Parts: sequence; C-alpha cells; structure tokens
Amino acid sequence: MRALLQRVISSKVSVGGAAVGEIGHGITVFVCAVGDDTQKDIDWLAEKIVNLRIFDDADGKMNLSVKDVGGELLVVSQFTLCGDCRKGRRPSWVKAAPPDFAEEMYLKFIEAVKKTGVHTEQGRFQTEMLVDIRNDGPVTLMIDTKE
Repeated sequence: MRALLQRVISSKVSVGGAAVGEIGHGITVFVCAVGDDTQKDIDWLAEKIVNLRIFDDADGKMNLSVKDVGGELLVVSQFTLCGDCRKGRRPSWVKAAPPDFAEEMYLKFIEAVKKTGVHTEQGRFQTEMLVDIRNDGPVTLMIDTKE
C-alpha cells in the first residue's frame, strides 16, 4: 500500500457538494492499494500512521503521534498514488490494484485504523471527491509498505 500523509489543522472531503467526512487537527491520509497487498500491509501501515511522531511537543520538536495529541484521521482513496511517471508523458497505472480488490483493501485499512482508537472519517471509494485541506507546517510524508 502507498499512503501520502498531510498533517492538518482541518480537512474535509465532499461528494456532490455535500461533506462526507470532516476532521479537525490530525492527518489526512491518501491511500492506494497495490495489487499484491495483504492484511500484513494494512496492519503495518495503520500502526505506522497512528504512531508516527509528526506533531510538536512542548519544545517544538516533532515528538508526538496523532494518538498522543488526540488528533483525528481523514482517509481518502487515491489510486493515482500508484502512477508511474518514469516513461513518456502519461502516467502508467499498472501497479494500482483492480477496483474490487482496492476497495476491499481500503475498507480493511479504515477498519484497522479505527481499531487503534483514533477517530477516523473517510471519503467514498471510486467517487469524484473534493478535498479541502488546511496543511499544518506544511508536513507531508509518503509511505510505501514495500519499501
């Protein structure tokens, strides 16, 4: 799985003009399933994200996790994270999981994150979404379970 994390002051995802997920202080997670992902990838990624120390402590050092600060997660599916731009001018999507498998992995990932106790909101899979983000820092990180 691949995930792009943005530390946010707030974030909201809308479909057709209506908000379907909204958080305050926390992390917006864009996630993409790869064809050979397993439950092991899901569990590793969920634990990594909720325990990643990317929030400031009292000394201004990134030393606290989203769990430590009582933050929230907004999880949005984004297959374009699997885009390969090395050749030509049009990205290749061959690494992205097929839609049915990708949706299953996306929902299992959300389940895994919720089990950690972090409040989690989500977008809608395979839907045109508008994501409003107030990036905090900015802090943006990429995680790939295969690397």
